[in-house]
Amino acid sequence: MVVVSTREFRQNLKKYLDLIDKNERVIIQRGKNKVYEISNNIKNDRFFDDPVIQERLAKSIQSYNEGKTTKLTDDQLKEFLGL
Repeated sequence: MVVVSTREFRQNLKKYLDLIDKNERVIIQRGKNKVYEISNNIKNDRFFDDPVIQERLAKSIQSYNEGKTTKLTDDQLKEFLGL
């Protein structure tokens, strides 16, 4: 994994794209609060490939299909989220 600034990435685009082609992850730091990851492996999604997440999603879909869910109004959702 390589971490670079946006300036460094722009100035050496070919270099970093070549690294990505070699299965290297490139992380681009933009300012203090923004981070981007570039990878050539689009099949892997670390969130959805997680077995725990897959199991939770499957259970949630099953609950929905069985009618075991509650529909919230916009106001209820905002209250739940603290908005």
